[in-house]
Amino acid sequence: MAYLETRLTEDGSHTFYSQQFKETFHSKYGAKKESEITYIKGCNIKEKLNSKNKIKVIDLCYGLGYNTASLLDLYQKINSNVSLDIFALEIDINVPQEAITNNLLSFYSSKTQDYLKRVVHDNKLNINNLNIELFIGDARQTIKKIIEQNIKADAIFFDPFSPPKCPQLWTVDFLKLVVQCLENDGILATYSCSAAVRKAMTLVGLNIGRNYTVGKRAPGTLATKNKIPLQPLSLMELEHLQTRAAIPYRDPSLTDNNINIIKRREKEQSLSTLESTSQWKKRWIIKEQ
Repeated sequence: MAYLETRLTEDGSHTFYSQQFKETFHSKYGAKKESEITYIKGCNIKEKLNSKNKIKVIDLCYGLGYNTASLLDLYQKINSNVSLDIFALEIDINVPQEAITNNLLSFYSSKTQDYLKRVVHDNKLNINNLNIELFIGDARQTIKKIIEQNIKADAIFFDPFSPPKCPQLWTVDFLKLVVQCLENDGILATYSCSAAVRKAMTLVGLNIGRNYTVGKRAPGTLATKNKIPLQPLSLMELEHLQTRAAIPYRDPSLTDNNINIIKRREKEQSLSTLESTSQWKKRWIIKEQ
């Protein structure tokens, strides 16, 4: 499709570049690698498959399907006797359809590819111990269906476009809904290390830490409800949360567009007496020399 361009990433897997968001769906360091490190490793999926009888996962911003595909491949290798429920949210069905049409999931097992073809065609799959549901629409609305079902996830793959491009899904207000879907011992993983995002997570009651790194990208973020041991943020990162950069995005009605959400935050920043990001950077450049 015209608004999706195929791009090769450094691990040999492909991703799409979105003309709408002016951004790729995955890190240039590796689309498949990102799914395996940021989400599968970040959420301790291997450990959960070995220790639980039932696992529930929310794949928030399903996109091309890599995060779910990596989960399914591991599930088949380790313990397919575990009951696995996957709830995937995606705004545009054309994206996973195009990923399948362009054979971008060829790195995964034939069984995983078959499962995801059926999910994209039927929006659901129910085979043996595996149940997958794909919700199409604005995640700010479709997540309410998950809340209504009282689903508590052991892992949430939080993978929207970046906060400046898609602030709608990084607001305090949306995260309040997301946290309702997280199990007490569950883990939310994302690639973002944005101070605004991390601050928003703390405001909705989450404990945060560093995620694993992919390539040369800065470490993303892990979040939990409980005091589950996480790699702590550095002093530099903690101080970043005390600057104007940490003023979060807000969307009280859960219906605003990106322009209004960004303007609201910029107005709040302009009135703030917090330290500027430039001042914070200057201090840390001095400290690191």
